[in-house]
Amino acid sequence: MTLPESFSSQGEKSRLVCRLVKSLYGLKQASRQWNVKLTDALIDSGFIQSSLDHYLFIKRHHEQIVVVLVYVDDMLVVGSDLRLIEQTTEELHAKFKIKDLSILRYFLGIEFSRSSKGILMNQRKYALEMIEELGLTGAKPSWTP
Repeated sequence: MTLPESFSSQGEKSRLVCRLVKSLYGLKQASRQWNVKLTDALIDSGFIQSSLDHYLFIKRHHEQIVVVLVYVDDMLVVGSDLRLIEQTTEELHAKFKIKDLSILRYFLGIEFSRSSKGILMNQRKYALEMIEELGLTGAKPSWTP
């Protein structure tokens, strides 16, 4: 970090210190400050933070529910009412610079696909990446009990 050009020091032996007024990406406390800011914003929007998982936020509206799951700077917004999900996403857009990836296809190494029977989750892509990373692409498959 460097001082602005308009800021003059009192010679080379000056022992000036800069005080940050907001977190900078990459600093060890930046993720904590981001989490506090996001938590405050969600609670202000009517969400309740889970006591069992501090990165899970739940909001109930009459018989409807919307859930926000946070993993570092990735968020998953799901719920029983599309209007409530869209409202939550719009509120987050108003407060933060976020990118809506729309329909859930991939989250935290898990692939999601929807069918008439429900939602299928698998880690095929992750498993193939691990096989390639470990150099086992030419290995013979074997059955497990």
